Amino acid sequence: MNTIPFNENVTRDQPGRVMVVDDHRQARESMADALRSAGHEVVCCSSAPEALQVLERGDFDCVLTDLKMPGMNGVEFIIQLEQRRLGAAAVMVTAYATVATAVEAMRHGAFDYIEKPFSADQLERLVGQAIRHSRLVRQDIRGASRGSQCEEPEMIGSSPQMRMLRDRIAQVAPAPETVLITGESGTGKELIARAIHNLGSRSNRPFVAVSCGAIPETLIEAELFGHEKGAFTGTVGSREGYFEQAGDGTLFLDEIGDLSLFTQVKLLRVLQQMEFSRLGSNKLIPLRARLIFATHRDLDRLVAEGKFRQDLFYRINVMRIDSPALQEHPEDVPRIARHFLRHYGQVFQKPMVDIEPDAMAMLQNYSWPGNVRELENVMQRAIILAAGQTVRAEDLSLNSPEPEDDGGDIDDVVDIGDFHPAGSFERQLRDYKIKLAVASVRENNGNKTLAARKLCISRAYLHRLIRLAEPDPIFEQDLREFSA
Repeated sequence: MNTIPFNENVTRDQPGRVMVVDDHRQARESMADALRSAGHEVVCCSSAPEALQVLERGDFDCVLTDLKMPGMNGVEFIIQLEQRRLGAAAVMVTAYATVATAVEAMRHGAFDYIEKPFSADQLERLVGQAIRHSRLVRQDIRGASRGSQCEEPEMIGSSPQMRMLRDRIAQVAPAPETVLITGESGTGKELIARAIHNLGSRSNRPFVAVSCGAIPETLIEAELFGHEKGAFTGTVGSREGYFEQAGDGTLFLDEIGDLSLFTQVKLLRVLQQMEFSRLGSNKLIPLRARLIFATHRDLDRLVAEGKFRQDLFYRINVMRIDSPALQEHPEDVPRIARHFLRHYGQVFQKPMVDIEPDAMAMLQNYSWPGNVRELENVMQRAIILAAGQTVRAEDLSLNSPEPEDDGGDIDDVVDIGDFHPAGSFERQLRDYKIKLAVASVRENNGNKTLAARKLCISRAYLHRLIRLAEPDPIFEQDLREFSA
């Protein structure tokens, strides 16, 4: 990355402690110099593991991290920050070709990203926003800790899908068996796991959540099972692993599908023998915790491909819960959005009243590839940017990258399915939206990007409308044309 030019006219408020993490020395020092010139205290690290060690020893307001780094990349690093709840707002530094990955990092808790090349003005402005965000969140956490009871996240929604989900949780919670939660990223699988824990007999015991995909393969065994002093190079003392920390409570292992076959063998043995040992020790420790697993991947397919052990799959798939994608219950979007509006309005000490109709229409028409987590991040940014007590359309940032359209055939998006009988207002409204989508694609000669732009909707939402189309008399001719 080129050296960042300084601009002495940038407004410099909210100085704070900033960490810059980048394995390239020139880029690291260039960003650090720009931030120091703005009055910030800056600490530099050359790798994510080094940064985590430094973060454990002191508080930071903002962490600025590169995406591509050896050992642990920027997304894995940000997941670790979110999991350890260190309180620093994370900002991803990315090149144009990796913006999609940066957006994925935001779905895992990153505050924002900045795209190379950027100026010192842009960097200072974004870091200043991140510092203010971090301090407001920490202030809210301290206030909550002084209260008599911490409020648990709510499972919001009155749709049939959410009612079925709550019923399933109530059935599963009292049993001691393992649970497998499946669903897309951002659908709230950890929230489901916490609900199972809170409704069960272990509710007053620890709940330990671990993202398996965020831990490097070389460290996963030590992180899960713990280690003794000298067990491997770099250890300075013994450490309890997550299995031991969970005790008689609940251990939630997220992204179980990302484990290597070697680690799967280790995990299978623990489940079979109900005991484990720390690295470097022969002492067996009984497994007392209830295990809940989660994944966004298709484990059945991974088993068929030989990438996930069938015997381990049978062990973890005792009771199964499917977490619905947000686009499967879009009627819950307004209620969820208003929940985040109230919650983060309090967190940011910026009381919010409502979401304007145009803004709500944008939220309802968006396809939400990042699900509820993406909606939460969108509402956080909207509240920060809002000039008054209502969120407007211009405050929303719904810009998830979508694949470029080649303007070719569109028959790949047609998927005929079964739906509820016609007659309701919702059905008529849905059919009208589908008719508009079909007509727009036809008028634009099959170019879905132009069709979506004409309707002022995202290309992904246009795809979803086309997939919902049925071969009834209204659309039969259009579908024949698309399938030709």
